[in-house]
This record gives sequence, C-alpha cells and structure tokens, in this order.
Amino acid sequence: MIFKRESKDDQKVGGLFERDRKWLFERLNSMADLVELSISDSLEAIMKRSDDMALEVIGKDDAIDIVEVEVEQECLRLLAMRQPVREDLRFVFTIIKVITELERIGDQAVNIAERALELNREGLLKPLIDIPKMGRIVIEMVRGAIKAFEEKDVDKLVEVFKRDDEVDALNRGIFAEIIQIMASTKMDDPYSVKKATDLLLVSRYLERAGDHASNIAERAFFSVTGERIKEKLKRRA
Repeated sequence: MIFKRESKDDQKVGGLFERDRKWLFERLNSMADLVELSISDSLEAIMKRSDDMALEVIGKDDAIDIVEVEVEQECLRLLAMRQPVREDLRFVFTIIKVITELERIGDQAVNIAERALELNREGLLKPLIDIPKMGRIVIEMVRGAIKAFEEKDVDKLVEVFKRDDEVDALNRGIFAEIIQIMASTKMDDPYSVKKATDLLLVSRYLERAGDHASNIAERAFFSVTGERIKEKLKRRA
C-alpha cells in the first residue's frame, strides 16, 4: 500500500482519528477472515481428501501476507504523521504485533495443507474427531479475540486467552491416542508410521495456532487496560 496523501484538515499531532482506528480494524478483520478460512479449508482438505483445497490454502497465503504489509505500512504512517502517545501509541504497536500473530496462524494453516497433501495419498490412521475440534476452537479464538479487541471487552479477552488450555489438552490427548494405537497395532501398513507422524504434526500445528490466537488476546488486553493478563489472572486466583 502506498501511504495516503492527507489534506491539512486530516493532519493531527498527538493522537489518532476515529477513522484511523476504523480503517485498521477493517483490515484486521479482513486478515482474520482470511486466516480463519485457511485453517478451516486446510482441515477440510484432509477430511475430504481434496488436494485442490490444500493447494488453494497454500496459494492464498500471499493474500494474508499482503494485508499484513498493508496494515504495517499504515501503522508506520500513523506513527510518523499522528505521533500518537500513551493509549494511542500502545494501540498502534498492538496492531503491529497482532498482524504478526495472524500471519503466523496463516503459516500454520499452510503447514496443515502440506500435510493434507501427504495424508491424502497415505490415508488416515484413524477417523478424525479431536483435530477438527481443535480447528474450530482456534477459529473461535481468533474471531473472539479480534472482536473483543475492537469492542474493548476485557472479559472476553480473558476467556479467549484461557481457551488455549482446551487446545493444549486436545493436543496431548491426540498424542497419547496415536502412541497407543501404534503400540497396540501390528502396523502392517508400511505407511502407518508416516500416517501417525503426519497426524501428530497437524495436531501440533493447531496447538501452535492456538498459542498465537491466545497471544492476540493477551496483546489486546494490554492495549485496552495497560495491564498484563497473566498478572490479572494471578490476582484473581
């Protein structure tokens, strides 16, 4: 994105205009939509054994990167032109960090899509139950974190942050289940170990995506309150 030219009436020193925030949240929501779709489609590619869907997720990663660069450039422009201070400055830096987290979730979706291409040839070691559940939680976390950030809903941000525990628990359960299957089966299929490894990787990628979604909630909480969410939770305990 080329920096926008401003009129004299548009210029302001020491703070952001409401339209600045509105534009940033519009682009942030657009990026989140792309990321959520990539996670959903990468898992659908496994469920439906669709190489086309997997390749589409990989191909669309550039669109996520483009929005990231666009928002980052706008944030840099605002830092230069508006010279924000205190809450506004914290907000702009939070936006920069949030788009980085979203981009990394998009990368995890690409990783899943690449495993889908392998699994589509190998077949599944077991029916997928918890992996799609992990994907749904991650998508809900991303959507919830961005919405709560925009609405300054600190309780919702805490809720999203804590949901990472659900993702971690599912990841541990999948790991234990697959290890148990491998230990109790003759594994006559020469692809069995590869199938197991690929499913473990998919689960691990989703676990990392959940970490990034949790980070979004944590960073947004700090932007809104000026407090660290972990310290807040310690005081509640």
